Amino acid sequence: MSEATTDRTTTSPRSRRISRRVAAIAESATLKVDARAKALKAEGRPVIGFGAGEPDFPTPDYVVEAAVEACRDPKNHRYTPAGGLPELRQAIADKTLRDSGYRVEAAQVVVTNGGKQAIYEAFATMLDPGDEVIVPAPYWTTYPEAIQLAGGVAVPVLADETQEYKVTVAQLEAARTDRTKMLLFVSPSNPTGAVYTADEVRAIGAWVAEHELWVLTDEIYEHLVYDDLETGSLPVLCPELADSCVVVNGVAKTYAMTGWRVGWLIAPRDLAAAATNLQSHATSNVSNVAQRAALAAVTGDLSAVHEMKRAFDRRRRTIVSMLNEIDGVVCPMPEGAFYAYPSVKGLLGRAYDGRVVESSADLAELILEQAEVAVVPGEAFGSPGYLRLSYALGDDDLVEGITRLQKLFA
Repeated sequence: MSEATTDRTTTSPRSRRISRRVAAIAESATLKVDARAKALKAEGRPVIGFGAGEPDFPTPDYVVEAAVEACRDPKNHRYTPAGGLPELRQAIADKTLRDSGYRVEAAQVVVTNGGKQAIYEAFATMLDPGDEVIVPAPYWTTYPEAIQLAGGVAVPVLADETQEYKVTVAQLEAARTDRTKMLLFVSPSNPTGAVYTADEVRAIGAWVAEHELWVLTDEIYEHLVYDDLETGSLPVLCPELADSCVVVNGVAKTYAMTGWRVGWLIAPRDLAAAATNLQSHATSNVSNVAQRAALAAVTGDLSAVHEMKRAFDRRRRTIVSMLNEIDGVVCPMPEGAFYAYPSVKGLLGRAYDGRVVESSADLAELILEQAEVAVVPGEAFGSPGYLRLSYALGDDDLVEGITRLQKLFA
C-alpha cells in the first residue's frame, strides 16, 4: 500500500467518529454520581446518595391527575406549537408576575424540555463563536458545557466560602474584556446554596447595565430561599435590564417534577422567537401531557411547595450542623436551594487505610468505597477542595449518611 493510500485511509470521514465539539463535552458529574449510586444500590449495597439535585417528594396529586386527564384527550396526541401550548405560555407569564413581580407577555415565553434545554437554547440563540460569558464559580456543571456547545467561551470567576460563595462587582469587572457579551447570574445557587441579597443584585445589575451586557439569570430555585432573606428577581430589581435579560425557570425543583421535563425561558420577543425557531428544528414541542401537568402546577397554589420548603429548611440545619462536627470540614449555612457545599481542604493530604487522599475527587471516591455514601466533588463545579451534598433526601437517610462520614473521618 502506498503512502498516499495510507494517508487517505487515516484521514477518511469514518476515522473521525465523533465531532470535536461533542467530544469536548464533559460528562455530567452529578448524573454520573447518581447513576453509580443507583447501580450499587441495585447490587444490594446500602448506598446513600447525596448526589442528585432531586426532591424526594412525589409530584403533587393534582398535577398527576391533570396529566392522567390529558392522556385521555386526543388533542394531546398530536403536534402542538413548538414554543409551547398557548395556555401554558400565558400561565407562565401570569405565574412570573405572581411570584416575582416581573410582568412579561406570553409571546416572551418558550416552553422547553427542562431547564437544561432552556439554558442551551438561550446561549445558542445569543452567542457567536468567541463571545465570552462570565460564569461565577462554583457553577453548575452544565453551564460551561452549554456555552461551549453554543460556540462561546466560559470565563469562570471564583468566589470561595470566605465570600459566602458570592462574586463581587470588582471581580466581574476584572474578568470583563472586549469580547464579553453576557453574565450568567444564578441565585439561589447550585451547587453552593448562596443567595444574593437585594442590594447585591442591584449592584451587579447596575454593572451589567453600565457595560451594556446581556445577562442570563437562572431562577429554578426561586421558591427555596430561607430565613426571610431579602432578595428578588434580577429584572425586577433592575428594570433597566428587561430588554437585555433572559430568565430561565421550570417546574422541576419547585413542584418535585424533575422527570416531567418542563422548563422555560423568558426573553425579549425577538430572542424568544429565534429560540422557538431553533426548537422547532431540534425537538419541536415538549410532551403535551407534561405541559398539561405543568399548567396545573403553575396555576395551582403553593401549599405543596411551602411544605417541601419546610422540610428542606429542617434538613439544611441538620446537615450543616453534622458536617461541621467533622474535624477538617467547614460548611457555611446555605441560604437557598437544597445543597450544602463544605470545604474539605482540611481532610486532604491525610492517609486513610494507607491511602493518601490528594484531592476532593479522590475523597469522593474514598467516601463511596468505604462509607457507601455518594457525594459530588468540587472539581465538577470548578472549585477543587469542596464537596456538594444535596439534602433533598429523607431525614433518616441524611442523618445516617452524615453519621457514616463522621465515623470515617473520626
